[in-house]
Amino acid sequence: MARKYEARKAPEGERQATSAMIASLAAEGYDTVAAPFGNALVDAARKDERIVGLTADLGKYTDLHIFQQAMPDRFYQMGMAEQVLMSAAAGLAREGFIPFATTYAVFASRRAYDFIAMAIAEENLPVKIVCALPGLTTGYGPSHQATEDLAIFRGLPNMTLIDPCDADDILGMIPQMIAHDGPIYSRLLRGKVPSVIKKHKPDYRFQLGKAHMIREGKDVLVISTGLMTMRALDAAVKLADDKVDVALLHCPTIKPLDLETIAAEAAKGGRLVVTAENHTLMGGLGEAVAAGLLSRGIAPRFRMIGLPDAFLEAGALPTLHEMYGISVGKVIEQIKGWL
Repeated sequence: MARKYEARKAPEGERQATSAMIASLAAEGYDTVAAPFGNALVDAARKDERIVGLTADLGKYTDLHIFQQAMPDRFYQMGMAEQVLMSAAAGLAREGFIPFATTYAVFASRRAYDFIAMAIAEENLPVKIVCALPGLTTGYGPSHQATEDLAIFRGLPNMTLIDPCDADDILGMIPQMIAHDGPIYSRLLRGKVPSVIKKHKPDYRFQLGKAHMIREGKDVLVISTGLMTMRALDAAVKLADDKVDVALLHCPTIKPLDLETIAAEAAKGGRLVVTAENHTLMGGLGEAVAAGLLSRGIAPRFRMIGLPDAFLEAGALPTLHEMYGISVGKVIEQIKGWL
């Protein structure tokens, strides 16, 4: 029987501490779920003997240590060598297994790209690459900040890309990743992960390749993914106090992108369309949406929120998010300015 994941209630007024190196972002006022990826993978593996877990000395920091503890005979510690990690995962996939390979997003996208391209993507093998510290979710500077990972993998044939917002996305994506017959790269929030979307839309369910309207609004349409769906929802609630009506379309799958839904919403007219992503504005969600809309002859008022084309500073995350424009306050400020 599948485990029931208990959400921890956030006490009224509680503030979550934020360290420089952080792999999950607890949000004030939201319930949290402990290690949704690791626990959901264990549940799935109990039903499917093909599932194995591999990591590059980062099991504790990708929540794969939970899988290791539950199923030590199906866990592989590959050491600090992402090239070996991806090659081993490819070999296991060739033998009929479904490998989940975890590391930090920078190490998968930069160090192991050629191995992923040639051993996994070209062969269209069912390797699931799940990576912590996506975008600006660590303060350790450019060596750990994967601000361009989605752009790197968007150009790779056969590769599906997921950028989950919260615990519910993560819990929902695991069985669909297993069912998908091909390689997947997914970003990951680890530790105590907030449950955000269902507070705004209780019937929400993750669907691979689908975008979901979480909130309706007549003034602004925000098209967001990952962490920025969390931020955009909080911004929309605050903007409503200023009589700004914000709709939000959540796109947890970056490739294939649900351009049919995006185009239908953007074509309604009269609204400022804003994309929001925890990723460089080069080659991410914003450019994908812009290209998709223009190719369909749809040209709304359009702006993008995201990280700059630069190597970012090190420091405390709240300071960095404010500095680079992805805090709730900065999202509000930018939308008001464009209106």
